[in-house]
Amino acid sequence: MDNVVFGYTINIREDLKMSTLVSVKNFFTKNIVMTIALVAALTTSIAVPFDKKYIGYFDFKTLTCLFCVLAVVCALKNINFFYLLAKKIVRLFKNARMSILALVYITFIGSMLIANDMALLTFLPLGYFVLTTTGKQKHMAFTFIMQNIAANLGGMLTPFGNPQNLYLYTKFEIANGEFLKIMILPFAMSVALITICCIIFVKPEPLCIDDEKIVLDPKRATLYLLLFALAIAIVFRGIPYWIGLIIIPAILFFVDRKALGMVDYPLLLTFVFFFVFSGNMARIGIVREFFSMLLGKNTLLFSAMSCQCISNVPSAILLSQFTGNYPALLVGVNIGGVGTLIASLASLITFREYVKHNPKKARYYIRRFSVFNFGFLFILLGTMSAVFI
Repeated sequence: MDNVVFGYTINIREDLKMSTLVSVKNFFTKNIVMTIALVAALTTSIAVPFDKKYIGYFDFKTLTCLFCVLAVVCALKNINFFYLLAKKIVRLFKNARMSILALVYITFIGSMLIANDMALLTFLPLGYFVLTTTGKQKHMAFTFIMQNIAANLGGMLTPFGNPQNLYLYTKFEIANGEFLKIMILPFAMSVALITICCIIFVKPEPLCIDDEKIVLDPKRATLYLLLFALAIAIVFRGIPYWIGLIIIPAILFFVDRKALGMVDYPLLLTFVFFFVFSGNMARIGIVREFFSMLLGKNTLLFSAMSCQCISNVPSAILLSQFTGNYPALLVGVNIGGVGTLIASLASLITFREYVKHNPKKARYYIRRFSVFNFGFLFILLGTMSAVFI
């Protein structure tokens, strides 16, 4: 009897061990960019052993601002605030072209306020709902691609619209007026290009959206909007960041603990690991000289191209160590968010969402995604290169 119990206990332990290993493996596989960042940080730590200078790598204000914004956005999402707002706007339009334009514009505006990845997580499901309930699934790939481009390029106008903006805005202490002046031209061009694409590739077919009643809790909505205003005030340096780090998590802990669990912690860890990676790279003499030389020749082009290989957030963190030309770097890592699937974390979110609904059309999506994204990249890069000559 004892042997049976002992054997049963061992089996339970083995099962738990295997289950834990599978969960860990799935976590790192799902968050591939974070995994790459971790490997890069560990690899460079061999060349630059851990010391007291490591603490200087981290931009704690950027991490705090990002956490606070993401946490409040998750709380607003839990009460269907953004879904209700978007649905009311979409219902104003009666055909496929205008409804898809509305979806894309909502994502565009949303990325300016709640960051590009959160805008996609919020509004891609709305796009899927509108197209499936009206029988217009044929437009799903195009709509998702345009929403993805809108999220990546719409977020460029505000310091908190894209994670790399928040980092560069903080690192170089860019004035609000100057930030807007730098980004207004590529932003305006992006709006025009997206609008033209929607008009050309979507016909004004009749569209009818089902009526679904959604009730919004006014008290929670008011509280969360106040917390969101607090988070934005921290971003714009109106309030010390440590105040938000105390107040926002404390209130959400009692009001909506689920929102704190929904925060994209792998994104925060990605920043942490890339802070270590870029800090170490900046301390390697030959690397510092090489990147300084390339950025000195054409900061805009090199920063945009680096995004195609290592994504826009790590590009911003890494390249900011080697140049003071932050206007060109800022524009480069924003328009560099379009192009390859790995040019932006947001693009991977969109791809994952599309394949979830259309598992047999992954290659079809990638082909269309590449055509539109590289088209936008070449047009924007060509135009902005003339500005930064």
